[in-house]
Amino acid sequence: MKLCIIGFGAVGKGVSRVISMKKEILKEKYGLDISVVAVTDRSGAAINPDGLDTDLLIETKEKTGKISEYPEYGVTDVTGIHVLNQVDYDCLIEVTPTNIDDGEPAKSHILTAMNDGKDVVTSNKGPLSLCFSELIEAANSNNSIFKYEASVGGAMPIINFAHETLAGNEISSVQGILNGTCNYILSRMANEGSPYGQTLNEAQELGIAETDPYQDVEGIDAACKIVILANSVLNMNVSLKDVQIEGISRITPESISLAKKEGFLIKLIGEASHNNLEVSPRLVREGSPFAVDGTLNVATLRTDLADDVTVAGKGAGSIETASAILSDIISIWKSSL
Repeated sequence: MKLCIIGFGAVGKGVSRVISMKKEILKEKYGLDISVVAVTDRSGAAINPDGLDTDLLIETKEKTGKISEYPEYGVTDVTGIHVLNQVDYDCLIEVTPTNIDDGEPAKSHILTAMNDGKDVVTSNKGPLSLCFSELIEAANSNNSIFKYEASVGGAMPIINFAHETLAGNEISSVQGILNGTCNYILSRMANEGSPYGQTLNEAQELGIAETDPYQDVEGIDAACKIVILANSVLNMNVSLKDVQIEGISRITPESISLAKKEGFLIKLIGEASHNNLEVSPRLVREGSPFAVDGTLNVATLRTDLADDVTVAGKGAGSIETASAILSDIISIWKSSL
């Protein structure tokens, strides 16, 4: 399978790393021989129809900051669209930064690949939370397989779990902790009694929170994931504008302490159901499935046959997110056999 990776930040490098780690196992177990034929970043691209060295891709990026510096096969002055139109590949891995204003350039990358009959795997929440139905229609009309497990919850298995493991169940709602940064901050505030601002600064120093944490702490990241779950798991047709959103920036140590005295924790909870699309701080009982610390994500799916089913996993991280992308690649490969 020939892959084209558009975007080579933390997740793109993670994909390259797991392919390097698992290349021989994938051949032995699935008969899947992965070849990365093109990679792009803001500097340009590295292109080789015979396959690029995944370790050298990472080394080049980390040393120079530019994938276009890849020896012999690096090129400048090309965009992702140019590469998609020039290169012979089977599956696009779209892992550019999330843009929640218009979903670009990821949306155009995905549609270009689909219109050419290629399969697509993405972790990008932008286009999925803004124009989900358009992407699904494009995939269906072009006979493309479209997978996006990594867009919600990093390594936490939820979308494919709902579609495959819970096949036959009617899922009425999904509720959970969908942002690791917020969960880390709230966990630290509960455990140490520290104020929000100080805890956020510490999270930024540790690399858990972004330099600009707005989308995380104000609930927008979690809301994007709620939209994806509503559309994908509950078969709704909604976008980001349909979600009621409240973040965690106004939560005080006093409110957390008061909740603890009553046996509760405050968590940022996202909920998707046919009656409610919401992200907001809520009280959860200590000892409940949502009483998780650190950057863990957790979600409960309410079903008619299996009752409540809860999944948990690391909600972020380069390798963790790449593991979800790799599972989608394998799924596409198996469906072609």
